Amino acid sequence: MKLIVAVDNNWGIGKNNGLLFSLKGDMDFFKEKTTGKVVVMGYNTLLSFPNSKPLKNRVNIVLAPDGVEREDCIVCHTLEDTFAEIKKYPPDDVFVIGGAMFYRTMYPYCTEAYITHVNADGGAEVFFDDLSKLSEWKREDLSEVLSENGVEYQFTKYLNSAPQKY
Repeated sequence: MKLIVAVDNNWGIGKNNGLLFSLKGDMDFFKEKTTGKVVVMGYNTLLSFPNSKPLKNRVNIVLAPDGVEREDCIVCHTLEDTFAEIKKYPPDDVFVIGGAMFYRTMYPYCTEAYITHVNADGGAEVFFDDLSKLSEWKREDLSEVLSENGVEYQFTKYLNSAPQKY
């Protein structure tokens, strides 16, 4: 299992249940990595999408509160059920896509993390743990520093040398 997220200089990832930045290059990178794959998320992340609709051309697995049922995605009500559903797919095809609490729960189980580092302060309300401070995670740069609308960013990948089993 992998994860994908954009972070600001403070490892912030969102505010007002939305993204900090709207960078076409980052959206294209996300789409390239996840199209045709499985995306796993918490319920608030699903609600943050336009019209609260699942992402097209992907299997959408959502950890949602009891009582939430939907026909347009796979709804799980417990972490155990979520892991059982994830196990039905090849691990390299599964991407954790948010939100903050769900990332915090899931990243120890991920083998890779695709992080878009945005060189700015997005005024975040929610944050991702700084993987560079965790001994089991090692960074690889995937791109040169890119610039869009005066904002610099870089695609990176972190590898987890000790992922937990699920």
